[in-house]
Amino acid sequence: LFPVEIENALAAHPAVAQSAVVGVPDPRWGEAAAAFVRCLPGAAVDGGVLEGFLRERLAGFKVPRRWVFVESFPLTASGKIQKFVLRDRFVAGEEAR
Repeated sequence: LFPVEIENALAAHPAVAQSAVVGVPDPRWGEAAAAFVRCLPGAAVDGGVLEGFLRERLAGFKVPRRWVFVESFPLTASGKIQKFVLRDRFVAGEEAR
């Protein structure tokens, strides 16, 4: 999978301000895609809606099944999203459950 392909498709949704897609551990497949999404102010959307939106634009195996909605993203000094931080937070959250 190419995360940028999924991120570009998500950017077309009117409620999505920004997104990042990362690989996270999956017991069945080894690794699966998780989408971290920041919505536009005042917009509300859930993973089910975004999943349906992406299914119209991407092959089914490319659509993330795990959704995390965030207020902001961890950024580098140059303004790029630190995807490894998102992955680590996701994994830490999974272990806490």
